[in-house]
Amino acid sequence: MAKHISNMSQLQKALQPVMKNMVDQLAERVYETLNHYLSDYYTGWTPESYRRTEAFLRSVVKVNAYPDKGGVRACVYINTDSMDDYVNATGYQVAQWANQGMHGGLSVNHKPHVWQDTMDNTISNGSLVELAVKYLRSQGIPVRS
Repeated sequence: MAKHISNMSQLQKALQPVMKNMVDQLAERVYETLNHYLSDYYTGWTPESYRRTEAFLRSVVKVNAYPDKGGVRACVYINTDSMDDYVNATGYQVAQWANQGMHGGLSVNHKPHVWQDTMDNTISNGSLVELAVKYLRSQGIPVRS
């Protein structure tokens, strides 16, 4: 059934569920990608000077989409505050090292740059835009890419 829309408020209300679902799917893709690189970061490295707590491995947070300032927002982030059991480093420092491909401040050649690789493989390469276009088309919204 077609909806009669005569103003921006009605248009926003009509599109809100579509946008919320789309943004949830996009956030899920970022969340999965970030967890992939974080898991890769943990493989192949066995520390000799400390015992792993895996706090960093479990630090990724995804906040479901919600209305925000006339649009929709979702968040995916590394909760560095949850990583409070490191000795001689903060959770923020550990996350920075991981984004530089380092473990405990030590250079490790084969490790991903956790956050940057996630951004490169979701936003920079256009895959999130492709996913958004595909979703909008599936909802009957014509979009050119």
